[in-house]
Amino acid sequence: MNPGSIAVMASGRGSNLAVILDAIEAGSCPVDLRLVISDRAGAEALTIARRAGVPEVVHISPKQYADRAAFDAACADAIEAAGCQWIVLAGYMRILSPSFVQRFAGRIINIHPALLPSFIGADGVGDALTYGVKLSGCTVHLVDEVLDGGPILAQAAVPVCDDDSRDSLHLRIQQAEHQLYPATLTRIVTTGFRLDGRRVIWLKP
Repeated sequence: MNPGSIAVMASGRGSNLAVILDAIEAGSCPVDLRLVISDRAGAEALTIARRAGVPEVVHISPKQYADRAAFDAACADAIEAAGCQWIVLAGYMRILSPSFVQRFAGRIINIHPALLPSFIGADGVGDALTYGVKLSGCTVHLVDEVLDGGPILAQAAVPVCDDDSRDSLHLRIQQAEHQLYPATLTRIVTTGFRLDGRRVIWLKP
């Protein structure tokens, strides 16, 4: 298995997927993107992946499986069959089952639009704005069985302006995401890290 091989799981517009593909094309993110999976047939992420020539691009419908664990097992089988070392979540809107997380323990990466551990959950942007913080941002983290609770790989802060709406703050956070995610994936496959409890210790090049 290529240590730089990845599968991307996405549900929507695929903006982070597009940025990762652009970085691969530019030679600045040396990962081997072998597989894109979406749980939604109409996800723009599938179109983006096909246009980019990703070797395997598949829609796996949750409706075809008895429960979440069975659906996740089908996704996991596809990931292993494609020989992927890392699973990268890019706007994937389903909570992963414990069995999936355990099967790929320490190998699932997600990006969250807030500075964890603050503002976990589906609306990190809106929750941060409502709370009144002056700094928000994004977090790349490992996925474990706790929602948005895995060890933190990288973070980027963005200011919250007095006249921000949810949309304007989200746009600023997305701009930070689009820099942080491919840069962190590059660091994972070129440098690596170890865990000291919850702390991610990056190895020296």
